[in-house]
Amino acid sequence: MIASVRGRVAAIAPDGAVVEVGGVGMLVHCTPGTLATLRVGEEARLATSLVVREESLTLFGFGSDDERGVFEMLQTANGVGPKVALAMLAVHTPNALRTAVASADVKALTRVPGVGPKGAQRIIVDLKDKLGTPDQVVNAVLTGGTAAPAWRDQVHSGLVGLGYSARDADEAVAAVAPQADAEVAEGRSPQVAMLLKAALRALSVR
Repeated sequence: MIASVRGRVAAIAPDGAVVEVGGVGMLVHCTPGTLATLRVGEEARLATSLVVREESLTLFGFGSDDERGVFEMLQTANGVGPKVALAMLAVHTPNALRTAVASADVKALTRVPGVGPKGAQRIIVDLKDKLGTPDQVVNAVLTGGTAAPAWRDQVHSGLVGLGYSARDADEAVAAVAPQADAEVAEGRSPQVAMLLKAALRALSVR
């Protein structure tokens, strides 16, 4: 089991990155949110999960141990393989998935490509009480308010990882906030990957 990799980022592609570990370039498949935190030429650490198949060995990388744990737990649900599990984490944060499963939010889960209503219902049944308590729900109860949306930190850190200053990242996050708020108002979880792309467009036209 390869639990993590640390090394220089040699290349970044739309669906993964090559990390040099001990002179060996390891292809690690990642979500867009994780890829946005990496920079070619700089050292990075990724929590990883190795998926073994008869015909292949595929390494998946994550920005945190929590993401990796959720990725592996998702695959215990009937009909969920590594590609669907990665797609779920590309659309939703770990806590958003915990919230969706805990609240039986079929609509939120069907936003993931490859997950239909029946599949979402199976995931809810199979993973109920397995993913843990959503932090945002706990924080809201403890503080008597609403927890800060996770997408802000993820988009901000992604932009900083791409070389933008903290000030530029703040302005870009503010620019895409209405888009995220609109999704929340419609009962959907903001997609970090889409917001990051929108933030990059906002910075490019300044």
